[in-house]
Amino acid sequence: MHDLRRRDFVTLLGGAAAAWPLAARAQQAERVRRIGVLMNVAADDPVAHARLNAFMQGLRQFGWTEGRNVEIDIRWGAPDAERYRKDAAELVAQKSEVVLAASGATMPALAQATRTIPVVFLLVPDPVGSGFVESLARPGGNVTGFTPFEFGISGKWLELLKELAPRVTQAAILRDPIDPAGIGQFGAIRTAAPAAGIDVRPIDVRDPAAIERGIKGIASTENSGLVVTGSTPAGAHRDLIIALAARHRLPAVYPYSYYAKAGGLVAYGPDQIGQYRQAASYVDRILKGEKPADLPVQSPTKYELIINLKTAKALNLEVPPTLLARADEVIE
Repeated sequence: MHDLRRRDFVTLLGGAAAAWPLAARAQQAERVRRIGVLMNVAADDPVAHARLNAFMQGLRQFGWTEGRNVEIDIRWGAPDAERYRKDAAELVAQKSEVVLAASGATMPALAQATRTIPVVFLLVPDPVGSGFVESLARPGGNVTGFTPFEFGISGKWLELLKELAPRVTQAAILRDPIDPAGIGQFGAIRTAAPAAGIDVRPIDVRDPAAIERGIKGIASTENSGLVVTGSTPAGAHRDLIIALAARHRLPAVYPYSYYAKAGGLVAYGPDQIGQYRQAASYVDRILKGEKPADLPVQSPTKYELIINLKTAKALNLEVPPTLLARADEVIE
């Protein structure tokens, strides 16, 4: 009986010894990976938090949990190239294994900081023209990501303005003159302007004073409207822009849904939250060994049309039933 017990104990020990390497391997497999995130807005921006939450949810669906097998270093910014450069350099120095770039504004800093660490971008309208990738199908380097729209959509914003407010014959176009995407968007709008019967003039969105001057200037002429293009400064100053459009009774078209939800008249653009979720799938694939060079740049799968009827009523605008029927969301 005594020998039997001893033999059982030895067998148990042997089994535990065999299990130790397995436990060690499991621990090794759960090594903590590092993701850097370079945001283009301040930490108190609720829209940015909604996007980031979508990204985090996406990561969790792929089995990545912060504090267990992944560490996420988020750098919040503002429209400030020098700040982006500093944050990009720090994320690279801290050996991030992949960096999420929240917009085209953050990309030049990351492109300068690294040619080897994988970067997944969002909200870069023309990554080929900007020199970040070789082609959409085969990015070729350490960078890939998701584009918000082709420049052609900018012409649609002008058509929407005319559809909503047929009396409009001139429009101010808020754009970022320093960003190549701002130049491209304005170019597409100018091309669409003759067919829409609207004269267009650019307004720079670099600072609140320029925005205020420009909107006040266009509002002083009759039958005028406003188109806001997609840019980091416009997003940062969205409350001011929406308030000025309301004060000067200007019909205005915006590039993203959050403008309409904050009181803007109409927004037409990509589902940004969906793209942030998709970005998590690219980060997951890169952490599991795939290369950005082989992951094609993706365009939006869905565009959202959001109409704020409350704002339309305040402007005495009758929204055409055909437009209401096309809307993904109507805010009453």
